[in-house]
Amino acid sequence: MSSYYDVDAILTDSQKLPCTFHIDVPGLGYLEGNAGDTVKSGTKIDLPMWLGTMLAMATGNNSGSPEVVTLEFPAPLQQRVINALRADPKTVDLRAQAPHFYALGSKIMELFDDPDVLDTLVDTYRQRASEIADHAHNPRGALGEGAEFLRGLDESERQLFKAAHEGPKAVKAWTQDLKKND
Repeated sequence: MSSYYDVDAILTDSQKLPCTFHIDVPGLGYLEGNAGDTVKSGTKIDLPMWLGTMLAMATGNNSGSPEVVTLEFPAPLQQRVINALRADPKTVDLRAQAPHFYALGSKIMELFDDPDVLDTLVDTYRQRASEIADHAHNPRGALGEGAEFLRGLDESERQLFKAAHEGPKAVKAWTQDLKKND
């Protein structure tokens, strides 16, 4: 659970989602760069996730009114990226897709019921986590051919790398401290 002031959550919620308007909305033209104009039905605009989800939940004034917008998968989770992850998750630069890729995936899975994408994200994390652990315990690999892979880690993977890299050092220091005190 993230706090209200969690910078990573704020950055994730600011990720752009393609949204298609289904009704004319007066006064929102500034979203398209036309201040004061009306956003017309059928207009597609990339909106921050927080705004897109709020508009997607909104309906017109009547109970039978159409939804204001529909959301689509953001670019980092569209089919070409999912296909690349299925082919070989270790070759995809997740940071270039979205710095908070897994957080974005988690939020999107709350909005869309797509078990195939969810399975791909879980499998991707599982495969990449073992590769991250290998690089964390083998510094030579991290400096050589693994450097490119490590540059493409998203924020949660970077935290995993740091924990895997520093964990053994902390255990060693702890055991040495125990030996000193005995």
